[in-house]
Amino acid sequence: MKNVDDLIDSAAELAEHGLSKGEIADELNVSRETASWLVERAGGNDTGAETAASTTTADIHVDWSALGRDSTRLRYAASAMADLLAKQGEDVDLTVGIEKAGAPLATAVANQLDTDLGTYAPAKHQWEEGDIDEQGGGFSRNFAAIRDRDCYVVDDIITSGTTMRESIDAIREQGGEPVACVVLVDKRGYDEIDDVPVYSLVDVVRVDREE
Repeated sequence: MKNVDDLIDSAAELAEHGLSKGEIADELNVSRETASWLVERAGGNDTGAETAASTTTADIHVDWSALGRDSTRLRYAASAMADLLAKQGEDVDLTVGIEKAGAPLATAVANQLDTDLGTYAPAKHQWEEGDIDEQGGGFSRNFAAIRDRDCYVVDDIITSGTTMRESIDAIREQGGEPVACVVLVDKRGYDEIDDVPVYSLVDVVRVDREE
């Protein structure tokens, strides 16, 4: 994707397929506020778009499809992510991927580190408008259970940190202990979230210059 118009078109297409605004945010690797703005623009609601733009800080779109569409490249990226985690904890036997995009990365990371695999679907996948705290996430029963285990947490992008924080809380509620998190790109440059170390292959820092 090269420009905002491409993102607006993609948001419109995803909305037409029934994805929630939270899912659109996940697919396009932008914040929920940016996803709302894109959907408003796609629907021709310029007033809503201007309102959203006036209350939302600038965002950065990250397109890592060059990795995602090629299994070999994805494996190489996951190998680097696994290397960042390798020295964090000796008793970790579970890697938890945050759905959707974090799941394939976590699968490859789990293979590299020889751990079981779990997945977590965050609340934002159900989010449309209003308070996201009214929504709930959950762990898939098709993969490994937390069961009071130490674990790694894997996702593709940290945009605000909300999803990662939610996932950490959910793991702890199941009695698990998140030892470390890893992502491809961290837009916020976190060193840790809720006392859990955060590692990333790329940190993105926005520099605003005053002339």
